[in-house]
Amino acid sequence: MINSLKIKAFTLIELLVVLGIIALLLAVISPMLPNVLDNARVKTATRHLASGLKIARSKAITSQTEMSLILDVENKTYSVANKNKKLTLPDDTTLTLTTAQSEQISDNIGAIRFFADGSSTGGRIKLSYKRSEYLIDVNWLTGKVTINP
Repeated sequence: MINSLKIKAFTLIELLVVLGIIALLLAVISPMLPNVLDNARVKTATRHLASGLKIARSKAITSQTEMSLILDVENKTYSVANKNKKLTLPDDTTLTLTTAQSEQISDNIGAIRFFADGSSTGGRIKLSYKRSEYLIDVNWLTGKVTINP
């Protein structure tokens, strides 16, 4: 009896077809990567802003004093308790703040104020980049911060 060995392997043509498919996918996907990264930056900045608002609310409640998040829409910076933070956003991102008139410091700077009971002056921060839009809403009665994609 003769033992016959069967070796299973890929042929050269099969390997070339797979490499061709991978090259085609890379050619299609690579131009889309910068948009994906920029969208991720905007989403991260939205989360940072929402976090800053939640910190301001928490500090207002724990210290039993008013606390504000001050937002500079032109320079894309914000501060809570005198700690300035810069948002990392793509250049063509639009940042807008809707807040109470009493909290409008200048044309480009405004604030959302939180009170000792957790309530706030309320407001909305909108970050827009190309077709993406992220909204941060602050409820004036409860002070609750929500992000709406």
